[in-house]
Order: sequence, then C-alpha cells, then structure tokens
Amino acid sequence: MARRCALAGGCGPGVVGFVLLLAWGLLRTNQTEQRAAGMAPEYTFTTFDGQTISSSDLLGKGVVLNFWASWCDPCRDEARLLEETWQREQDNGIVFIGLDYLDQEPAAKAYLEEFGVTYPSGPDLQSAAARRYGIKGVPETFFIDPTGKIVHMEIGPVVDQARMDELIDQIRP
Repeated sequence: MARRCALAGGCGPGVVGFVLLLAWGLLRTNQTEQRAAGMAPEYTFTTFDGQTISSSDLLGKGVVLNFWASWCDPCRDEARLLEETWQREQDNGIVFIGLDYLDQEPAAKAYLEEFGVTYPSGPDLQSAAARRYGIKGVPETFFIDPTGKIVHMEIGPVVDQARMDELIDQIRP
C-alpha cells in the first residue's frame, strides 16, 4: 500500500511533513558545517604527552594545522613530509599541530611513533575542532598566518615538498 501511495503521489500530510522536516534538517546541517575561512576558529586541546595548547597561544606564528587519523592511508602518505618540514621550520616561527580525528589512542600513538612525529599532536576530543573547521574527512590541513587568518586549506595529503614550501612561505612571520 505504501508503494502505491508513493507511486500515485497520494501520500498524506504526515508523510509530506516528515519529508519537509528532513529536508530542512539537511539544509541546516549544510549551512552550519561549512569549511572555515577567514579568521581561524579557536580551539584548545591536550597533546598525547599532556601539554595543553590553545590556538590563541599561537598568534604571531605561522601555523600548519593538520587533521589526521591512524586509519587514513593518505595521512600516511604525507606524514614524513610534515615531520621533515616541521624539523626544518620549527625555529623559524612556524608551528605544526596535529589533531587526531575519530581514532583510538593506542593506534594514534603507534602512528606517531611509526612516523617519528615530534610536533604537538593530540586527540580532537568529540571532534570539537573538526566541527569548528568544517572538515569533511582526513587529511585536511589549514595554513594559518601569524594574525590567525586561514590563508589556505589543503584537502587531501600534501606530498610535494615544493608545494609545502610554497604554502609555508604564505604564513611565514
């Protein structure tokens, strides 16, 4: 009977109301979960080694904010390049931050150890920063200038050193 209702276009007001409510909810979700642009949203997190970091503490520095996960193959593709660039740039006013997205702590720590990641990294508890930044998946990397403005957002892995250097130059203090 429900099939005939849908095919004949004769559904009652309850079904039509439900569909409209569902459409409104989807529209609202799309409006509130847009990717961050302009000034970078604030966030605070605790690294896996217990250090608390707030985005407001990073003003005056160029920030490379990378959302990653241990289960993400493209994240593995960029992990060494991120660490190598951090090693080279950490004394030049550039800060790398890694926020682990929807992961289990033992797997995340194993990932950091596997790739020798030494820049500050920690879990994005309840995906708080991910929601503020409107990420849709991982990896996603935000390049934030010393004033706190998002200069560029890279969807997918950054695997080319020349491209990484170009983006770093845009946020250099």
